[in-house]
Amino acid sequence: MINIRTTKEETMEQLIKRQAGESQDVSVVVADVLKQVKARGDEALKEYTKKFDHADLTTFKVSAAEFDEALAEITPEFLAILEQAKQNITNFHEKQVQRGFVSTNEQGIVMGQRVLPLETVGVYVPGGTAAYPSTVLMDVLPAKIAGVSQIVMITPPNKEGKIPAAILAAAKVAGVDAIYKVGGAQGVAALAYGTETIPRVDKIVGPGNIYVATAKRMVYGLVDIDMIAGPSDILIVADETAQPKWLAADLLAQAEHDTLAQAVLVTTSEAIAKEVQAELRQQLAVLPRREIAQASIENNGKIIVAQSLEEALTLANRIAPEHLELCVAEPFALLGKVKHAGSVFLGHHTPEVLGDYFAGPNHTLPTEGTARFYSPLSVDDFIKKSSYLYYSKEALQASADQVIAFAEMEGLDGHARSMAVRKESKQ
Repeated sequence: MINIRTTKEETMEQLIKRQAGESQDVSVVVADVLKQVKARGDEALKEYTKKFDHADLTTFKVSAAEFDEALAEITPEFLAILEQAKQNITNFHEKQVQRGFVSTNEQGIVMGQRVLPLETVGVYVPGGTAAYPSTVLMDVLPAKIAGVSQIVMITPPNKEGKIPAAILAAAKVAGVDAIYKVGGAQGVAALAYGTETIPRVDKIVGPGNIYVATAKRMVYGLVDIDMIAGPSDILIVADETAQPKWLAADLLAQAEHDTLAQAVLVTTSEAIAKEVQAELRQQLAVLPRREIAQASIENNGKIIVAQSLEEALTLANRIAPEHLELCVAEPFALLGKVKHAGSVFLGHHTPEVLGDYFAGPNHTLPTEGTARFYSPLSVDDFIKKSSYLYYSKEALQASADQVIAFAEMEGLDGHARSMAVRKESKQ
């Protein structure tokens, strides 16, 4: 089912090569969807929702009655879990809040930087084979902490035109201002251009399939986006102290997301590698989402035996995983050597699923090696910065000749004149 490979027999380039990739080009299809929604607004949205989600909607906005109905379906116990997760996520992200600054000098120059929240943000919550209330909390709460005035959420309906109750409950807990039943590239288009019922936003965040990712890429510049999310992935570095049963469970937890998901184990122990190989077979047999997980493991999964932890970390840094588990005896000793990873999970008792739901750090992370330059979703994604400057008359006179000379060197006489008229003025 999954072969064991070694750094003795293969090169680093062979071992890090991704089987899954951006092989599917849907840009032509997505471009037409964007064009139609931009031109025809809600009419196009209704057509695409009927075509792709098989839901014949007359209105997109989730009503108060639908919220009430959903909350009635949710148990008090699950609501309490959502509230605790909200608290944990809030505690972590409040530490990311940035402050502006101001500086002055004796010449009367004042300069500073303001940190301002975005006004309107659109959050995409995927539908498909599973409901993700965790994504609602992870994407909405940092925006709330940043001070975003209006948070709009979109998510595809089922064929009855409904949104899963857990999604609506999480939206209520997180404080979403409005939810619209629309998904796919057409949903991204609605957020980017605005329609008769869905407001245009300043930024779109949240994961989605290849159509959503492509649409986000195409509207970037008109609106901001968080990142281009691809299939989810995990890399586990394990030494001889790791538990094969736990390692296999963690690999499958990632694999069950998507047939394109990638789960990789790099271990210094050949015995651990063989035991995980056997555990995968056993645990897959009873996994409800076995078909998805098995396809992921068989097509994209890897078990690699490295000669040392240093070599394992070199592999991990080359792959730049979304999730990196360090299932070793001394995980903190390795943390400083991790250069590229979306989020790092330290030790045998910190499975990645803690981060998926509950612990506090964000689970919207850079995928497909983009941890080399992208960061996890954070409060920073929902702010912008604006600088300001004040010169006194004396301060301007002191700098005028230097600025004029600079402008003349660039051949911009108008710029030089802007300074010169003030220098020559007695006011």
